[in-house]
Amino acid sequence: MNDTDMEVFGVAAPYLRKSERERIAAQNVPFDAKSAVFVPHPKQEYVKGKIRSQDGTKVNVEIEDGKVVTVHVDDIRPMNPPKFDKIEDMALLTHLHEPAVLFNLKERYAAWMIYTYSGLFCVTVNPYKWLPVYNPEVVAGYRGKKRQEAPPHIFSISDNAYQYMAGVLQVLDITLGRHA
Repeated sequence: MNDTDMEVFGVAAPYLRKSERERIAAQNVPFDAKSAVFVPHPKQEYVKGKIRSQDGTKVNVEIEDGKVVTVHVDDIRPMNPPKFDKIEDMALLTHLHEPAVLFNLKERYAAWMIYTYSGLFCVTVNPYKWLPVYNPEVVAGYRGKKRQEAPPHIFSISDNAYQYMAGVLQVLDITLGRHA
């Protein structure tokens, strides 16, 4: 769905999917896959960093605040390219590990995109405030769409379940000869 297609969701659109402008900007962010990593942090669980040097099993990483920390090589996790930031289905991440999942959920939550898929599951982070993602316009926007045709949302899960159930009942009616 592009920005024009997202208009069906009205005021809820920015709470459901990144804009085309944001997606294009993320693709153009400089990124060095060899040095961009996540490292453990005592207060934030994991932080982003860049590998500055390595000596055997010890790796010097410059973290976001400019400090250089030394960590064991087994404690670093590769970062995903910026085009994956705020990805809707975390199962599509190049590097799928705890820091990547936590970072994605944090980034989506910071943008009030509270729904995210992880493979077959819909993950929701409670925003502790009312968002305009539950109005009739949003319900209608998900009606009849396959999961991959719209942004993550509980309405997508429920409509897909309803469509599947209706299809099963139709097949059952045909099988039992009750369909005209």
